Amino acid sequence: MHAHTENRPPLDRPGVALRYLCAVLPMLFYGVVLAVIVSQERDRLSAALVDVGLGLIGLVLMRGRRRRPWQTALATALLTAFSTTATGPAQVAYVSLGTRRRWRQFVPVAVVSWLCLAVRSSWYGVNQATIVSMLTGTAVLGVLTLFGLYLRGRRDLAASQREAALAAEREQLQRIEQAKLAERVAIAHEMHDVLAHRISLLSMLAGGLAYRTDLTAEETREIALAIQENAHQSLNELRTVLGKLRRDDAPEAPQPTLAHLDALFDEVRAAGQRIEVDDTIENRELLPPQTGRHAYRIVQEALTNARKHAPGSRVTAALGGRPGDGLRIRVSNPAPYGTAAGPGGRLGLVGLAERTRMAGGTLRHATRDGRFILDARLPWEAAHRDSTGDRG
Repeated sequence: MHAHTENRPPLDRPGVALRYLCAVLPMLFYGVVLAVIVSQERDRLSAALVDVGLGLIGLVLMRGRRRRPWQTALATALLTAFSTTATGPAQVAYVSLGTRRRWRQFVPVAVVSWLCLAVRSSWYGVNQATIVSMLTGTAVLGVLTLFGLYLRGRRDLAASQREAALAAEREQLQRIEQAKLAERVAIAHEMHDVLAHRISLLSMLAGGLAYRTDLTAEETREIALAIQENAHQSLNELRTVLGKLRRDDAPEAPQPTLAHLDALFDEVRAAGQRIEVDDTIENRELLPPQTGRHAYRIVQEALTNARKHAPGSRVTAALGGRPGDGLRIRVSNPAPYGTAAGPGGRLGLVGLAERTRMAGGTLRHATRDGRFILDARLPWEAAHRDSTGDRG
């Protein structure tokens, strides 16, 4: 029962004004009727004044209908036994009580309202007019009861829709967090493999320097430069790990890099996807492997997104960049109007954004001029040389 009271929306000024208008209109109607009666029967002036006074009291009592609903409805209903002008406030208070659907309070007030109607209708005796008044009043009371229950139902429906929307939002946020976590774990797995490879190389190279005594100065210098380069690559890759540990030791297949993009384009073309490629990458052999993996996944997800939301359309992929200037990836496709994301929609973009952020880059996507555009920027540092490397 108490749960229903939580669905009451707060009243604004127009809402309050509407309720008082609904109370005042019947008061004005019965006030005109009383004025006509008094003009014909002067001796009924005092009774008319009492009637109007009780109606004004009911209008004042109506202010407490939300704080004390059943008390207000009962008090205004009792006033209707002696005042026709109190009918308006009593009806508003009755409907307000009905919206709460507390039957132990609502049913007794409904019975009292009907009894007060019977008392007022038979005040001057029982005749045909009394029967008509009783029937009309009973019908009005029934309509008001149904109207109060209808308002309660609408409020419950609105509340359930709000709850459903909040639940859907919470579920979507949970899916996004799960997608971020899955992407972090996937990247951590990749970095684990690469770092293990780098560290084993460093160990082997350092062991050669430690145990081989037949190396020339030039050979020693080359091994030292190789150790320096591998250590530099390892530090770059460590920045993206963020303390993630691999959760299992199962080996994974080699990860694709930028060199595999041509095979990816050929594969999607063979499947029927139309794609135009503009590749202006310079010195691509100098691109760090982990950056190449990120670039491959970004292009792959962009093509998948285009197949899902714009099947059969032409996709444009532009790749450019050089060492020191960064790697740029721009993929665009037509964005059909009214396309809605299905279950799990946009989670691929969330994963890409997380991957790009962990790689130190940026990813943006937007719809402009009827085309969906995905724009990614990945860092690509220039090759470093040790200025002291010529010292033998």
